[in-house]
Amino acid sequence: MSARQLATAEIIAVGSELLGAIRLDTNSLFLAGRLGDLGIELRAKSVVGDDRTRLRDVFLGAMSRADLVILTGGLGPTDDDLTREVVASALDRSLSEDPAIVEQIRARFQRRGLRMPDVNRRQAMVPSGAAVLDNPNGTAPGLVIEHAGQVVVLLPGPPRELKPMFDRLCDSSLVQRTGGWRIYKESMFVAGRGESHVEEVAQPIYSRWSKETPPIETTILAVPGQVELHLTLRSDDATAAQARVRAARDELVAALKNDVFSIDGRSMEEIVGGLLRDRHLTISAAESCTGGLLLTRLTDVAGSSDYVLGGAVTYSNSLKTVFADVPAPMIEQFGAVSEPVATALADGVRARTGASLGIGITGIAGPGGGTPEKPVGTVAIAVTGHQHAARVRTFSFIGGRQQVRFQATQTALDMVRRALLQL
Repeated sequence: MSARQLATAEIIAVGSELLGAIRLDTNSLFLAGRLGDLGIELRAKSVVGDDRTRLRDVFLGAMSRADLVILTGGLGPTDDDLTREVVASALDRSLSEDPAIVEQIRARFQRRGLRMPDVNRRQAMVPSGAAVLDNPNGTAPGLVIEHAGQVVVLLPGPPRELKPMFDRLCDSSLVQRTGGWRIYKESMFVAGRGESHVEEVAQPIYSRWSKETPPIETTILAVPGQVELHLTLRSDDATAAQARVRAARDELVAALKNDVFSIDGRSMEEIVGGLLRDRHLTISAAESCTGGLLLTRLTDVAGSSDYVLGGAVTYSNSLKTVFADVPAPMIEQFGAVSEPVATALADGVRARTGASLGIGITGIAGPGGGTPEKPVGTVAIAVTGHQHAARVRTFSFIGGRQQVRFQATQTALDMVRRALLQL
């Protein structure tokens, strides 16, 4: 049977350790990115333990659906390294030892002054008809098997071995099997709207694209502090595809307006930093419940010294007064978690540092400290400075302590962003 174009793929990560709570399957993330570069659509990812029957079932299932099946791991020398044996059996191919591989492995041990254990000969077993992928970074070679027009790739598990091996394969045989097709992507990040509210606006728009040929696929993803929309289009016409997917992105941006804060992958802190630099403005912050997280995020951006002056972690009520000049009677009257105190924090730190804009954050991150009137997740945030920038609001965030803290900083940065857009 003639080789068919590689349009779809599945990845199978092999190893019982990947089913536990310690080891993550990071290889699949790398492979997904490289497949996308080739225009090959990744349809599914699976993790299977070191069990012959289960691995065989998952592998045959993937073969029934995908043009390209990639297995990672299970190519070592021990009894629980089952990948090559299971794949060979499932494809009804015999295994035989490749003397050249044995000598390569032996030489690798000799260079380290060691004797090659006899168990390493398992790594030299090659299914009939398979092409061997050299592995200069380890003992386990990779394998490529052409079967009934499909392609099966077996890769070692260690990332330092897998990545260069797969890169070489992509640049040689795989790229020749894509027929010139590529996947074109555009993304946008949204703040200030929940996932369902974004869907309410976006669905009537993107539903049209799914009926076109080729279709533009839209994925909406809610992550802490933002909602992401990802558009993908698989096409063999680069110029037309790029124009279509960018026009689609622009249509969604027009519908979601200023709630879209990024269309180029930049984070909220990068966007805010760029706006501050463009307007020649500076910023400082007085943080209570966020404990310096906002300033950490801002200063994680290279070049942030252009616009970040500094600030203070005013965790206790007394330090709110000492460092940010919040009047003690105000705290007593309204409570530390209140809009007047948040505003006073922003004004106080701005005056202390001479910044153009000040941010004040005060709240209850939990898990304790909440009251019926001010439950855990209550956070007051203020932005002060330019007359058009001043704003204060109380929010109710959900989740654990770290989620509340991150959402508070994301919201504070978004308030700054929206204020700067008006200047």
